[in-house]
Amino acid sequence: MRVRLKGLNKVTKRLADGRTVTYHYAWKGGPALPGKPGSAEFVAAYNEAVAKRTAAPDGVLLKVLRDYQSSSNFDGLGERSKKDYVRQIKRIEAEFSDFPLAALADRRTRGEFMAWRDRLAKSSRRQADYAYAVLALILAWSFDRGLVLSNPCERAGKVYRSKRVENVWTADDEAAFMAKAPAHLRLAFMLALWTGQRQGDLLRLPWSAYDGQRIRLKQGKTGARVSVPIGASLKILLDATKKRAVTILTTEAGTAWTESGFRASWRTAVKKAGVVGVTFHDLRGTAVTRLALADCSEAEIATITGHSLKDVGAILDAHYLRRDSGLGVSAIRKREAHEAGTKTPN
Repeated sequence: MRVRLKGLNKVTKRLADGRTVTYHYAWKGGPALPGKPGSAEFVAAYNEAVAKRTAAPDGVLLKVLRDYQSSSNFDGLGERSKKDYVRQIKRIEAEFSDFPLAALADRRTRGEFMAWRDRLAKSSRRQADYAYAVLALILAWSFDRGLVLSNPCERAGKVYRSKRVENVWTADDEAAFMAKAPAHLRLAFMLALWTGQRQGDLLRLPWSAYDGQRIRLKQGKTGARVSVPIGASLKILLDATKKRAVTILTTEAGTAWTESGFRASWRTAVKKAGVVGVTFHDLRGTAVTRLALADCSEAEIATITGHSLKDVGAILDAHYLRRDSGLGVSAIRKREAHEAGTKTPN
């Protein structure tokens, strides 16, 4: 019986005498494996290499990083969040895997971690904050369980300051995009604008999730289940769209999107439409804003988008509504109607 070894890396090289040889490694960059693939010697060497790689000695940061990834807290994350966390944990391991846990209580340790974040920030301030936040979260988890004696990363603030207060798609942005974008991307735009869902969830959304009246899905990041009633304009588009794949959204050729492929096509369409300063992700916040402008309560908005009530409130308060002039006009008209003793205009 042939045994499939996960992560096995094969490299073929041509020698100076013209012969071709193949080398096998436990993983990319890992130790070379002796013997023929599938032989007892080969499998034993592979298992030994994997065991050494996964073993984390007590007393160093790598141990708590691995323990966290085996915890129920980590298991409870959505699949997208798990992938994002693992990516950041690998960054932490690359720098601090052998960092002694006993040194966490040393006041100088905080400075070491913040200096690391500052180095990451030279490439991306947002990713630097994300990596640092994951480290702080894991240390907090470890501290609560008595695995470490201190969390030097708590309350460190951020190096990235979001400017998303202005990042709302306006009616002019929408009109420009809808006039220039191809039909398959117009459908993506309308799905995001009318459902308030994340890009990844919409790209994976199957036709079976749409029953003609609602779209039902489980969000990949949070695991929240949402049922979104379909607005008339979106329903017209959906019902007129030919089913060419399992997923609702497809490429121009009718195949399911990859995330990188969609982002590239989206950037091209936005540029062609002359729309600047907003992203696909901003459609999620724009959906929240427009629902609020329509006098929807925070609970109603959360039911559609899958946000928590707290997050809806935070979005409305801090990021979007302060810059939406339509709210100001609506507020003044309501006050005028109230003081005149007439019915509040719709």
